[in-house]
Amino acid sequence: MGSTTDDFEEFARARTPQLYRTAWLLAGDRHHAEDLVQETLAKMYRSWWRMQRIENPAAYAQTVLARTFISQRRRRSWGEQPTEAMPDQPVHSGDLELRVALRDALAELSPLDRAVLVLRFFEDRSVEQVALDLGKNAGAIRTRTSRALDRLRAVLGDDVHLIAL
Repeated sequence: MGSTTDDFEEFARARTPQLYRTAWLLAGDRHHAEDLVQETLAKMYRSWWRMQRIENPAAYAQTVLARTFISQRRRRSWGEQPTEAMPDQPVHSGDLELRVALRDALAELSPLDRAVLVLRFFEDRSVEQVALDLGKNAGAIRTRTSRALDRLRAVLGDDVHLIAL
């Protein structure tokens, strides 16, 4: 992989849709997701010259995204504003109920628990990959996954059948 600006622009164009999907699941709304993707890509761009040594830049981008999300949530300046609006994307009517229920349920979790579930089940990462991404050990990720799933099921209540986790 080259280290030129053109290479980065190609990478960013190719990865932005996937990064946005993950960011939206983490952040819970379009505006925070867009900010999260922008900050992630800015961090990647600043160190793009080092990407030649990274075996899987796409996975690294997901790691940067997850860590940026957790870091933002730790800051006192984070001001999550509830929203009723979904992202400006067409959705199938059957999917709308699932998306709203999932968004609301994920919003009830801590940022770290949300990141663990999104990376594990929506990004299909292994426990070891998530542990590496988040700078935790695999045992801690297994425990967090279990507890976060229990919390998610409790929040969903009767709607738990909507999500097969």
